[in-house]
Amino acid sequence: MVLGLRQVSVVDHYVRGAYLDINRSPGRKQPITGQASVVSNHNQKKIMKKILITGATGAVGKNAIKKLLELKVPVRALVHKADARSEQLSAQGVEIVEGDLSDFDSVSTALKGVTGAYYMYPIQVPGILEGTAIFAQAAIEEGVGFIVNMSQIAARKVAKSHASQDHWIAERLFDRSGIPVAHLRPTFFAEWLMYTAKFIKEQSQLILPFGEAHYAPIAAEDLGRVVASILADPLGHAGQIYPLFGPKELTQFEIAEILSEVLGRKITYVPMEIEAFKGVLKNMGYTPHFSQHVSAVAQDCRDGVFSGTNDLVEKLTGQMPLQMVDYIIKNKAAFSLAEKNHNK
Repeated sequence: MVLGLRQVSVVDHYVRGAYLDINRSPGRKQPITGQASVVSNHNQKKIMKKILITGATGAVGKNAIKKLLELKVPVRALVHKADARSEQLSAQGVEIVEGDLSDFDSVSTALKGVTGAYYMYPIQVPGILEGTAIFAQAAIEEGVGFIVNMSQIAARKVAKSHASQDHWIAERLFDRSGIPVAHLRPTFFAEWLMYTAKFIKEQSQLILPFGEAHYAPIAAEDLGRVVASILADPLGHAGQIYPLFGPKELTQFEIAEILSEVLGRKITYVPMEIEAFKGVLKNMGYTPHFSQHVSAVAQDCRDGVFSGTNDLVEKLTGQMPLQMVDYIIKNKAAFSLAEKNHNK
C-alpha cells in the first residue's frame, strides 16, 4: 500500500538518533522538565500575532481558543467542515479555515501567516504519522515559530497501543523538523466518562476496563488553557515534554461515588474485562483502530502508566486544575435521566 510505504520512509528518515525522555514514576509527583530540543533556525516570538488551532471545535481546541481570545491573541481555526460550532467561533472573531490534516494544500493554507500552532490528531482514527509529516513540512515552509503538540502519557517506543506508539513517533517527527515544539502528555481525560454516558444515564452503571487502577483525570478545559498559555508566550517551552494530570488520583469506584453524590442516585462501577469491553466499543460503533488502542491503554492503566500527579497545570496556567466533582457537576445533564413531563 503506497500510504504505508510513505509513512515508513518518513519515520525512518526522522527517527534516527538519540532520544531523551522524561523520567517519571507512577504515583510520584513529576517536576517540570523535558528533553533537549533539536537546535532550530526559527526565531521564537515573544508576542504571537496569530495562532492556528486544529481540532478547533473539540473540547481542548475550543477552550484553547477561549483563553487566547481572553488574552487578545488573534486566532485562526482549522475545521473539517463549517457547521453551527464553527459559526459560533466565527461570531467570536475567530478566522475559520476548512481543511483536512491529510491534505497538504489545505494545511499549508491554514498555516500561512501563522506564528504558532496547536496540533491535535483525533485518536479515534489512524493516520497521525502522515498528518504529522504533512503538518511539519507545511509549518517549515510557512515559517511557523512554535508548535504545541497534543500527545499522550502512554506515548513511548514500546507501547502496545498502535496509536500510542504512533504518538511517540509523531513527537520525534516534530523534534526533527527544527521548529520549536512542546509536547503535551496528559493522562486520561475526565471526558472519558462521556464514552459510557449512555450506561450511566440509562443503567446507572459506570462501565470501563480499568480494574482498580487509580489516576488523576484531567479536564479538557484545563488542557485548553495549557495550550493557550504556551502559545501566547512560548519562551522557555521549546523542547519540553509535559506530563499533565488532574488534581487527585481516583479509582473508578471513587468516581462512581462522586457520580452518585452529584446525580442523587446510586451509580455502580462495573469493572469489565478488557476483551469484553472491546465488544462494547464495537457495538457503540467505534473503529477497530480505537478499540485496539483502548484495549492496550486499559492494560497500561492497570499497570500504573497513567498514574501520578504534579502541579504543572497550575504552574503553566496560574490556575488549579478542575476537580472531578466539578467536571461532573458542569456536565451533569449528560449523565442525568430525562425529566418526565408531569403536565401530560
